[in-house]
Amino acid sequence: MRFVKNLTRTPYYVLTGGLAIIFLFPLVWSAFASVSAQGGTSQTDGFGFGNYLKLLEYDAGLGQFILNSLIVSGLTVAMTLVISLLGGYAFARFTFPGKNALFLLVLAILMVPYASLLVPLYVLLGNIGLVDSLVGLSLVLTMYQLPFSLFMMRISFEAVPAELEESAMVDGCNSFSALMRILLPAVQPGLITVGLFAFFAAWNDFIAPLILINDSAKSPLPLAVANLRQQAMGAVDYGVTEAGVVVLAIPCIVLFLALQRFYIRGFMSGALKG
Repeated sequence: MRFVKNLTRTPYYVLTGGLAIIFLFPLVWSAFASVSAQGGTSQTDGFGFGNYLKLLEYDAGLGQFILNSLIVSGLTVAMTLVISLLGGYAFARFTFPGKNALFLLVLAILMVPYASLLVPLYVLLGNIGLVDSLVGLSLVLTMYQLPFSLFMMRISFEAVPAELEESAMVDGCNSFSALMRILLPAVQPGLITVGLFAFFAAWNDFIAPLILINDSAKSPLPLAVANLRQQAMGAVDYGVTEAGVVVLAIPCIVLFLALQRFYIRGFMSGALKG
């Protein structure tokens, strides 16, 4: 019976294993190419870390670029979590005129092409003195995360029984204290999912920094890698590009592996509610 059971699960293992190989191959290839010898790169003989050394010493330095990305990602995650937590709670628990229309208007941002809003936003940030600023860049990235984040937090709150909140009210809590003491632990998976999406989007974004950041010392890591990859006569330095890809991928992989159980539970809560 065990043999028959394993035999019936063989197609599942073959399919999932094949998909894993397909998705992991580009990353493994990038890691291999970043340390292997290639003509026109900083690693021309044997295996080594010449491409990483070039990336480390470029312009303001790899440490500064990583710090810029961490600042942008941290601000984006913090603002997204606070706004989506409060907004999702309001949309899920309160009734006010125009609630559904306002929610649809927020979701409509997803239908607007990303790049088409960058020029108006550049002008707006210029008027308030936030052009070429990591804070201004974080505000733009937060705006693009809010539609999904508010939707995710709304369904997370709606999946929590209202009786929990009502019991807290009976015990003397107001809406805010009930949110922080009772509902916040219940919607933690959804909140972590929102934070992961916000971090991935901010950490890997290239278009917004390209338009909004002029000072190379303030460049996030993706923009710095894109600037470094161009050599004389328009040749592309593939070695340092692959090294940059590996450095960019490491935090995303570590965070996802550490928080994947919350990520799955966050989506499952919305699925169960639906």
